[in-house]
Amino acid sequence: MNTITTCPFCILFLHSLLLLTVTFVGCSDKNKSDIQPNRSHIIMESLDNAEKYFNLHPAFKEVFTFLREQNLSELSLGKHEINGDRLFYIIEKRPGRTKAESSLEAHRKYIDIQYVIAGVDEMGWKPSADCKAIDIPYDEKNDIMFYKDEPVSWTKVPAGSFTIFFPQDSHAPMVGKEEIHKIVFKVAVE
Repeated sequence: MNTITTCPFCILFLHSLLLLTVTFVGCSDKNKSDIQPNRSHIIMESLDNAEKYFNLHPAFKEVFTFLREQNLSELSLGKHEINGDRLFYIIEKRPGRTKAESSLEAHRKYIDIQYVIAGVDEMGWKPSADCKAIDIPYDEKNDIMFYKDEPVSWTKVPAGSFTIFFPQDSHAPMVGKEEIHKIVFKVAVE
């Protein structure tokens, strides 16, 4: 019998390698932000299942550990650094807006992990590659641009759940009928 097929470590390694091969689209030499799960919809999950996403970026485990260990409702509004401009978070608490008032936004330098503390945030999503109508061009200092395009999907994200937006994901957050309290982690792509 073949040693590789009977060695438990080898089986685990090959299984992990297969999962990584299936999970990732690929990586461009020019821009590491091209790494992302192969999908056609928003990533939305309960914090209870965060471990499934640890392998997508080295800082994700730190983000999800922070979310589990902090009293999030007590954190002050505004921007807070964890690791300089490599990893920081923003606490927001404001009334939700309508879909008509929202715009798709996209980033190039950061991955967003948005966690809803209270309320329901109905977030729009569309692949940035499919967005054609630029509303506000890319602002490098603030790492943001806006599109006039409509989202292809809307997802209600309840309290206790998070979304992950890679640079390839345009998203329209803060849509809801009530106040939305959330934390947005900015994770540097490179």
